[in-house]
Amino acid sequence: MEVGTFDERIREIARKVTDELGFEFVHAQVAGPKHNPTVRIFIDKSGGVTIEDCSTASRAIESLLDSDDFIPTSYVLEVSSPGLERELFSIEDFKRFAGKQAKVRTNSAVNGQRNFSGEIFEVDGSEIVFNDKTNGQVRFPYEAVAKANLLIDLEEELRRS
Repeated sequence: MEVGTFDERIREIARKVTDELGFEFVHAQVAGPKHNPTVRIFIDKSGGVTIEDCSTASRAIESLLDSDDFIPTSYVLEVSSPGLERELFSIEDFKRFAGKQAKVRTNSAVNGQRNFSGEIFEVDGSEIVFNDKTNGQVRFPYEAVAKANLLIDLEEELRRS
């Protein structure tokens, strides 16, 4: 089976299960050798994900994968929260987390810089408008993003606790 098709099928199964269980499907990732891959599924929900949520989703996803004999070899399934410093995987994530602190690395330099830290200001079409702590407001196309993560806001987390 083609890698793209394999990864797409994993995402399809994970999305179906998480939708049925009332969780948000965040991302799926397959790593390791083909004969014993690690399948990582990231889920979320309002108020955060519990260990029981991960366990419930894991059992349901594993059941579907095994009933289809979709992965004919042994595999490791990991279901977890995306964490406080959640990775941003799509332009929709940037829209959703506008106003939040983040760090972004781009594929090529934007105004002489590749690493940005600050606030996601907004998404304008296919461009990210970012308030960088070093150079102020910058714009770059979403396609230029190599990696992006939210940054933990300790004050906000302490207030919620």
